[in-house]
Amino acid sequence: MVAARRVRWGRPVMGRFTDVVLRHRRLVALFWVVVAVTGGVLAPTTVDRLSYEFSLPGQPAYETNVDIDEQFGGGGTTDPLALVVTGPDAQQQAVALARTVEQTVDGTRTVTADDPGAESLTGEGGEVSVVVVYPRVTPGPEPYAEAQPRLEGLVEEARASGTEVELTGFLLLAEGGAEGDRSVLVEVAFGAVGALVVLALVFGSLLAGVPLLVAAVSILGTYLALLGLTGVTDVSFVVQYLVALIGLGVAIDYSLLIVTRWREERAAGRDNDDAVRVAMRTAGESVLFSGVTVAVSLAALVLVPLPFLRSIGLGGLLIPLLSVATSLTLVPALLSAFGPRLTWPRRKPSDGRSRFWARVATVVVRRRWLTIVGSGALLLALAAPVVTLTLGSPQLDGLASDAPASRAATTAIDDGVPAGVLRPVEVVVPESDVQTVADEVRGLQGVGAVAVPAADGWTADGRSLLQVWLTDDPASDGGRDALDRVRTAVGTDRVGGSPAEDADFVSAVYGNVVWVVLGVVVVTFLLLARALRSFWLPVKALVLNVLSIGAAYGVTVLVWQEGFGSELLFGQPATGVITTWVPIAAFSFLFGLSMDYEVFILSRMREAYDDHGDTPRAVVDGIAHTGRLVTSAALILFLAFVALSTVPAVEVKILATTLALGIVIDAVVVRGLLAPALVAVLGRANWTLPDRLARALRVRRP
Repeated sequence: MVAARRVRWGRPVMGRFTDVVLRHRRLVALFWVVVAVTGGVLAPTTVDRLSYEFSLPGQPAYETNVDIDEQFGGGGTTDPLALVVTGPDAQQQAVALARTVEQTVDGTRTVTADDPGAESLTGEGGEVSVVVVYPRVTPGPEPYAEAQPRLEGLVEEARASGTEVELTGFLLLAEGGAEGDRSVLVEVAFGAVGALVVLALVFGSLLAGVPLLVAAVSILGTYLALLGLTGVTDVSFVVQYLVALIGLGVAIDYSLLIVTRWREERAAGRDNDDAVRVAMRTAGESVLFSGVTVAVSLAALVLVPLPFLRSIGLGGLLIPLLSVATSLTLVPALLSAFGPRLTWPRRKPSDGRSRFWARVATVVVRRRWLTIVGSGALLLALAAPVVTLTLGSPQLDGLASDAPASRAATTAIDDGVPAGVLRPVEVVVPESDVQTVADEVRGLQGVGAVAVPAADGWTADGRSLLQVWLTDDPASDGGRDALDRVRTAVGTDRVGGSPAEDADFVSAVYGNVVWVVLGVVVVTFLLLARALRSFWLPVKALVLNVLSIGAAYGVTVLVWQEGFGSELLFGQPATGVITTWVPIAAFSFLFGLSMDYEVFILSRMREAYDDHGDTPRAVVDGIAHTGRLVTSAALILFLAFVALSTVPAVEVKILATTLALGIVIDAVVVRGLLAPALVAVLGRANWTLPDRLARALRVRRP
């Protein structure tokens, strides 16, 4: 092992780049103005082009669902709506209402208790009866956008004639009872206000506006790039939230790091442009490596063989790339042109060293083993619930609320209607085998009913579509076991519906996830090894990331799957599961964002160690200069994710919870306590790199 020293190529390259930016700062500013204005004008077009498809090419349930949609005009992966009729003549009124729906809403198929095998749609008391409604699906965010208003109109007419009826459905419940679409601007405004408050406390001057301005330009530029991406591939609607809110946090993080370092250099007596150059050679280099690391972590989603997650990865890649581009060009241009004037009203120079964080680091270094044991035990305890992690769509109990649609669904199920009625399992069989297959499935444990609708719309090209309603919620353990029995008995290539597609989603995403994660870990290690010129610092960073993300997962399981605090924080009961795509998406973002903070802190420690060669002192210096920066940046991201959690969709709330928890745990426990303690323990080993690895990474000694 040999002591590694600072790489010579990095500073001249960044120095020349900075000189070009400063020499052409007006052109740089004009370029970003054009990008921001164009991105803002075209943002509505970008949003309109986003996809709401969750395709799983090659998976049996998805292929069956596509077939069902094409052959029968709806259903498959799109769960039906339901009309819940209550009263003394509930079944008779439900059947009459179903006939009216079929005649009024073109292309709609229905199932009532009068259909063979569907008797359980009428509750045990006879005063609750359900009509399962399959309207024609329309592309876009709301699959029943055309039919739902007409159904609501029929419901109002039925009520006026004395029928007690309510429209419900899994899709309506999952939306959280929101009225209409809500613009992403609501979340951005919330996050921006929180960020402005934090920045004002950090700078106490007009400098607080620089990171926000850079973030705005970065977000609008990312939306413009996203528009180009939509011309090449489908991009998920989830990306608009991630671009706006994670882009807000990341761009502010990067520009905050550069502005803070510039202010330190000004306090040290450097003239304005010289301070900009030093800030770019130090903080700017960290920003570059941080952005690349975030991009690499998001590449994990690009490698997943599912268009939905791949599009999130591709869209997510644009976030750090545009954030780095704006931070490394627009920030130095603004500081060069207006920096000294932006220090009003707080003109007192600041060396950026936090006495509070210096004291914290001093205590951590002095009590390093106690800190390691205590922090490690806390993280392991928080991560422990991960062993009970269950993936799927939310259970109906977790979507319960005081909304009329939720009360109607609960009333029907409490009266004996099968719990799986809002999320049917659909089975495609030849017409000649309908009764044989129906009888076989009906006899399986966990199957509440098998309906064989008699209307023409349920038969096409010599095949019939059976409706299988599970006794238990399809997202529960009992429901998943019953689904497995149905698929085993009938064949996976003949079973569709959203429960079956959920099961295939889990196997498709997580079947080979180990190799995807391993690839990201290896590339990240190599990037960090070169950036930090160390072997053990990247290893430590990767291990801590595992603990940090595991703790975030564990607390998310406690909150959403088990329900500890979900009512208090979100006004919703436990979902019983974690949405299938949340863990892999959260991993990609948290892995990169956590590495951001790691690079900020370790780069400053590396710089301090290169100056004086004392590891404990380097730890204190690094934390003293970056502790406030990292906690401020983490607080800004936390507020952005809190804003994201206000989106009505439950699955987005779960993702926001995981991201918010991950950022807080990582910034406070991992980077603030455990990471510096481990650096102190490793001593000189932190700053060494094996000769072979140094040569492979082209890390040259002076």
